[in-house]
Amino acid sequence: MSTQSAVTGKKSAALPMNFFERYLSVWVLLCIVVGIALGQFFPAACQVIGGLQIAQVNLPVGLLIWVMIIPMLVKVDFAALHEVRQHVRGIAVTLFVNWLVKPFSMAFLAWLFIHHLFAGMLPAGQLDSYIAGLILLAAAPCTAMVFVWSRLSHGDPLFTLSQVALNDSIMVLAFAPLVGLLLGISAISVPWATLLTSVVLYIVIPVILAQLLRHQLLARGEEAFAVAMARIGPWSIAALLATLVLLFAFQGEAILRQPLVIALLAVPILLQVFFNAALAYGLNRWVGEKHDVACPSALIGASNFFELAVATAISLFGFHSGAALATVVGVLIEVPVMLLVVRVVNASKAWYEAG
Repeated sequence: MSTQSAVTGKKSAALPMNFFERYLSVWVLLCIVVGIALGQFFPAACQVIGGLQIAQVNLPVGLLIWVMIIPMLVKVDFAALHEVRQHVRGIAVTLFVNWLVKPFSMAFLAWLFIHHLFAGMLPAGQLDSYIAGLILLAAAPCTAMVFVWSRLSHGDPLFTLSQVALNDSIMVLAFAPLVGLLLGISAISVPWATLLTSVVLYIVIPVILAQLLRHQLLARGEEAFAVAMARIGPWSIAALLATLVLLFAFQGEAILRQPLVIALLAVPILLQVFFNAALAYGLNRWVGEKHDVACPSALIGASNFFELAVATAISLFGFHSGAALATVVGVLIEVPVMLLVVRVVNASKAWYEAG
């Protein structure tokens, strides 16, 4: 990594939570209210927006998703990949939990709770769709928000940057096959053409555009890069919230009929967050990694790239689907749950280092 990239990486990883990020759960709740109200009082307008599609891709949502994802990917420095050799054990733990444990544990929890323990309390026709949404939520590791969690847990910024760059590189190739495999295991029909289109639209193209923009901004200097990121950063949250308003405008009727659904879908998500965070944290301690490496390793294993999950769920199954709703539940609980995990890893530093 160049000196400039290293410094920029440290700054990116050290950015505190902004106002919108800190209160994301509040904004999501407001989006639920506004979206449901729009769906109830302006159903015709919502139907018109929902009909603006090309090849099953909703054009307004597609644009919002690009605005949502690209600013986050600009933070990722793929030149940081060579830093992985500095913390091979921590990277190994991250990859093991993110790609070999997390998606499969979520698929199991989704099957256990949705198809069995909660089946009688959920709409029968949406069970498979809910499971698909939970799988999508766990299939891609967090990209942008992990910088925030790392900062709050005093994590090593270069390790954080390198693990994000490595995960994103793997995600470009592994996301579609992994989702296809897990949906197939769950006996859910895999729309391969739509899935591959989603990967191109919401991973490959945004990564390319984001890296071109990053290169252009860095050419102007570190200060210009920081100013630009401060300016475009809020676009991601704004676009996410606008997408959620549209989604809840279509989901409103189902939620009003069965409001317990959101709470039930939150249970397997919470369990997989705590399980994967504890597993990664404990494994890092076992292999002898430093605390400032274990923290971001555990936090990326616990959090999700929910923007990608929402986008893919809408593309694969539509606005009205249980899959889209399940991914939104992940957005709703992400911030408060991850702040709790941050608090636990900070409070347990003495225990960790004693080992």
